[in-house]
Amino acid sequence: MKTLLRPALSLFALLSIVTGIIYPLTVTAIAGVAFPEQAAGSLIFKDGKPAGSALIGQNFTDLKHFWGRPSATSPQPYNATASGGSNQGPLNPALADAVTGRIDMLNAADPGNPRPIPADLVTASGSGLDPHISPAAAEYQAVRVARARGLSVEKVKGLIAQHTEQRQWGIFGEPRVNVLQLNLALDSLR
Repeated sequence: MKTLLRPALSLFALLSIVTGIIYPLTVTAIAGVAFPEQAAGSLIFKDGKPAGSALIGQNFTDLKHFWGRPSATSPQPYNATASGGSNQGPLNPALADAVTGRIDMLNAADPGNPRPIPADLVTASGSGLDPHISPAAAEYQAVRVARARGLSVEKVKGLIAQHTEQRQWGIFGEPRVNVLQLNLALDSLR
């Protein structure tokens, strides 16, 4: 029995050290050197203090700010510890009610807006944490934000264009606007 137990425990200890300590520390060190910004959480700073992450949305509700995609997390929106979709399918009445409520909220915030509401302003992403909206969703909100801030619509649309990220390597994904970065740029105009 001792001849079987000793090699098994030795192998267990060795593999625990290799896979539980050495490998994670090595990967973390390589990530820190190769991708320092991402390894640090892709933080966005304002006045030397972290304002948020470029990877996690924030709950903007002020008329002066662009609003992001709705969050499916609870108990509060954009809760990174509760990431996940709502599990509501297209035939679920709760999803239809949620979308209708979001449409009503957008119409109440900007009653004269004749443009069709982009889908990403009324539906949550798969993670519920998406920090981006489509350029169409940003342009839909441009008149409301310009009016609330006393800016020209052209100035706001220019900021949207400046903060529109193109497809990764020209082929992956869709053009998108990081809501936090756009709102920080608006706040810096004063």
